[in-house]
Amino acid sequence: MKRLIAFLPASISRPVRVLAWLSLVFQVVLIGTGGAVRLTGSGLGCPTWPRCTDASFVSTPEMGIHGVIEFANRMLTFVLALIVIAVFLAVVRYWRERRDLFVLTLLQGLSIPLQAVIGGITVLTGLNPFIVGLHFVISILLVVNATILVYRVYRGPRGDRRTVPLWFMIVAHTASLFVAITVVVGILTTGSGPHAGDEKTPRNGLDAELLQHFHSWPAYVLLALTMVLVVAALVGRLGVTRWALALLAIEAVQVVVGLTQARLGLPPLLVGIHMVLAALLVAAMTALVLSLRSSSNAPESVDDPRELSSVGQPRR
Repeated sequence: MKRLIAFLPASISRPVRVLAWLSLVFQVVLIGTGGAVRLTGSGLGCPTWPRCTDASFVSTPEMGIHGVIEFANRMLTFVLALIVIAVFLAVVRYWRERRDLFVLTLLQGLSIPLQAVIGGITVLTGLNPFIVGLHFVISILLVVNATILVYRVYRGPRGDRRTVPLWFMIVAHTASLFVAITVVVGILTTGSGPHAGDEKTPRNGLDAELLQHFHSWPAYVLLALTMVLVVAALVGRLGVTRWALALLAIEAVQVVVGLTQARLGLPPLLVGIHMVLAALLVAAMTALVLSLRSSSNAPESVDDPRELSSVGQPRR
């Protein structure tokens, strides 16, 4: 045991940062592959859980491509589990000094069995759209968790000093609220649309066309708020500029994809891209919110934009 403990990292190093990045990347990848399962009609490619069939844990030739797609998605969960275990072990030795990293990795670890159970319930309930939506919500929350982890291994523990004026922080948090609203309404919209994951799966019974409009309204408010943040960050030369620009770029692409998919009748490929972009949008918004406060060794909070030009910049 002592040898094992001695082998574990004693501080944040490059391997720790790589593992943190891998946890974020695979959370996003799983959203993409989960979308592929649904969009190809493979939601019941493995009709039972935890086995793929009553007699086999793996897909069989008789199940065809749908079985392969669903089984591959399940296997990626095991890959993510290995990454989560590795990143937990990478921070556990210095958990007293960095309890934030310990808690973040522990939550990721606990999420694996939780997501597996919800995934099983999804299959056993015949892809109930509300259970599918819950599955996606937790996936998005895990993207938030992984983004915080990546940010913290670079920037250190959360500080109490602002890196931006108070009004800017209020606008940013308001934007994050509209991100959440947009994602939730988007989940309901998808649950009312044609991509159920299986031909026999019922939808949530809501008006899909009306929900498409409801989904777009908070998205446009978010776009307007983000433009305010970008202009203010550029004019004031704030340290959050890169995150504001990244957020705006993702939103612009998301709007184009959203409008295009609506006009083309929701082609599966565009819907899948829309889902992945939603994960990236949440990650960018999370990073922006995190950058509103400095780490514990950063300069004092200020309100004069001229004094903020170097605050929040990555360490060299």
